[in-house]
Amino acid sequence: MLTPEHAAELVAHAVYVTGIIVCVLVVPSLLGGLLVSIFQAATQINEQMLSFLPRLLITLAMLVFAGHWILRTLGDLFIETFKQAGHLVG
Repeated sequence: MLTPEHAAELVAHAVYVTGIIVCVLVVPSLLGGLLVSIFQAATQINEQMLSFLPRLLITLAMLVFAGHWILRTLGDLFIETFKQAGHLVG
């Protein structure tokens, strides 16, 4: 039976997995943006493309390198949720 505690546990696990996946994609982009900002401050070059393009390339590279892990992690989450769905209904 689906109790409020069990529902909260399912939602908390889904939020945790989502947060980990977002961190894998966003944190390297943030660090790259920080490096570009330091470079721009040191050289006083204020080109918008210089701040956007490295972050885009870093995010795409992380999708390429971690894409398999991301899909496997999301797949495991959904499989586990659907396995538990039969037990939760009745």
